[in-house]
Amino acid sequence: MSEEHYLELCENPVQFENASSVNNVFFDEANKQVFAVRSGGATGVVVKGPDDKNSVAFRMDDKGEVKCIKFSIGNKILAVQRTPKSVVLPDKRSLKLLKSQSVNVNWYMYCPETAVILLSTTAQGNVLQPFAFKSGTMSKMPKFEIELPVVPKPAKPNLTERDIAVATIYGQLYVMYLKHHSRTTDSPCAEVVLYQLPREGSYKKTNVLKLNTTGKFALNVVDNLVVVHHQSSQTSIIFDIKLREPDCALNVHQPVLPGRSIHPYRIPLTGLAAVPTQPPVPCELWYLWYLQVKLPPTVNLLQDKGKLMDFLLRRRDCKMVILSVCAQMLNGGDKGGLPVVATVFDKLNQVYKEYLEAEQTYTVATESGPSRGSAARERPVRTQAVIDQSDMYTHVLSSFSEKKDTSHKFIIAVLMEYIRSLNQVQITVQHYLYELVIKMLVQHNLFYMLHQFLQYHVLSDSKPLACLLLSLESTYPPAHQLSLDMLKTQHARQPTRCSSTPSSEATPASSQVM
Repeated sequence: MSEEHYLELCENPVQFENASSVNNVFFDEANKQVFAVRSGGATGVVVKGPDDKNSVAFRMDDKGEVKCIKFSIGNKILAVQRTPKSVVLPDKRSLKLLKSQSVNVNWYMYCPETAVILLSTTAQGNVLQPFAFKSGTMSKMPKFEIELPVVPKPAKPNLTERDIAVATIYGQLYVMYLKHHSRTTDSPCAEVVLYQLPREGSYKKTNVLKLNTTGKFALNVVDNLVVVHHQSSQTSIIFDIKLREPDCALNVHQPVLPGRSIHPYRIPLTGLAAVPTQPPVPCELWYLWYLQVKLPPTVNLLQDKGKLMDFLLRRRDCKMVILSVCAQMLNGGDKGGLPVVATVFDKLNQVYKEYLEAEQTYTVATESGPSRGSAARERPVRTQAVIDQSDMYTHVLSSFSEKKDTSHKFIIAVLMEYIRSLNQVQITVQHYLYELVIKMLVQHNLFYMLHQFLQYHVLSDSKPLACLLLSLESTYPPAHQLSLDMLKTQHARQPTRCSSTPSSEATPASSQVM
């Protein structure tokens, strides 16, 4: 089995002193900061975060054990908790009670990205009450119940914060429940159950992630992927909730890829004891990392090209990986097969079309001006998933069309398949793609096929195409009349300057035909 690691740790971890009898360590989830507090702060407090260029260091008076310590956003206000019911703000700020709720709470969990707090209530702890914070106000969201595998009698807390995680996935807030089944059941394997929490309306149980094993687990969300780490095997698996199994009322998911360990990381030695030739050492604990997904290794682990494209199109840094998959698919030994090629092209062009439509809607709305009471539109973001014709021409099709060891019939078929896919979603085909087709037809004396493509408008009429046909007159005499007919249908009212090489504004790379 190939040990390709598709998960890795960031290059710049945050190192901190380990917890000990003289050093307490705290982590602030909202600011992603680690606090190392020595001797209650009397001998120093060091604050570090992954996005901080410089650490913050200061001293405090030792007034007892520090139970919790955090900065406000921007490190403006420091809050220190030393007793269960009091918090001290060192810059002598005062607080005012705005709103209160009376709830019996077993434990709580806060999601800083969405400003939602989750409270565990009832004797079994499985009724969760969310509250949302926005602009200094607190609103109560509908509570919901986590379905436990076994209901204890008499009732006692059976759901802990270790079993729950809160995250935003594809822009929606989810509560993830790590569900452990009894070994006596028919299916003892653990699973992750996702509950979607809309801002308005009731919750929905939407997804089940099958872990296919038992043991201790940890959860992360990276690039909208749910990453589940299995402690005993030291492997991780990923789930994409957008990749849905067919014919399922409840979306049940298997791992997208086989389990792999996180790519090993070795820390270079630094300081006075470091020797230039000394190799890096394996990293130990007391580091804070960001987890990252590496896309290139996923290409060989997910054989279904359709699912692979669905997976890649939703990732952040996907463009060059997608283009390399397309090139590999066409240049590989099996040539991919036209049905697979068509599937990939259709998936790419659907995303391309959606972006073009969003851009057009934005342009129309901007030109017409804002309507009364409507919010200003934001320009659509062009993500790396938008693979346009220029991208395909430059990185895939132009070099593919020059392959000497590939059947020219297959090359022509692939080019026409891409043109068909563009036409299917009503995207205007750029003339440099037609040039590739005509070049192949002329090189292999397939003039009858060229004539058929033109006569039946498989190659759409345009001025650049008409000019290109004029340049072929010496090789293919009927091209002259075909060009004139095309110009006539275009109702050209302005003088048209014809050249065998189209203008550079419309061509992503050199596209000389002959």
